[in-house]
Amino acid sequence: MKAIKMMGNIDEDRQLTLDNPITTDKNSQVEVIVLIREEVEIDEDDTPLEVIKENFRQAWSEAMSGKTIPAAEIWDGIKDV
Repeated sequence: MKAIKMMGNIDEDRQLTLDNPITTDKNSQVEVIVLIREEVEIDEDDTPLEVIKENFRQAWSEAMSGKTIPAAEIWDGIKDV
C-alpha cells in the first residue's frame, strides 16, 4: 500500500472533506485512518499574556538602560531544584 497524508475536515453531517484532491492514475479502493486532534487542556498555571507582555516590557527597558548582568552570573545564587 502507498500512504498519502492529507488534511481535511469533518462537517456537521459527519462527512469527510479533504483540503486537496488526491492525484492518482486509477480508480482504487482505499483504506482510511482518521486522526482527530483532541482538545488541548488549558493549564491553569499558564501565565496570562498581559503578564508576559509586562515582564517583557520591563526586561526590555532594563536591557536598553544598561541594567544587565553578565551571562556567567545569571545562575549565581539560584539553588538546584
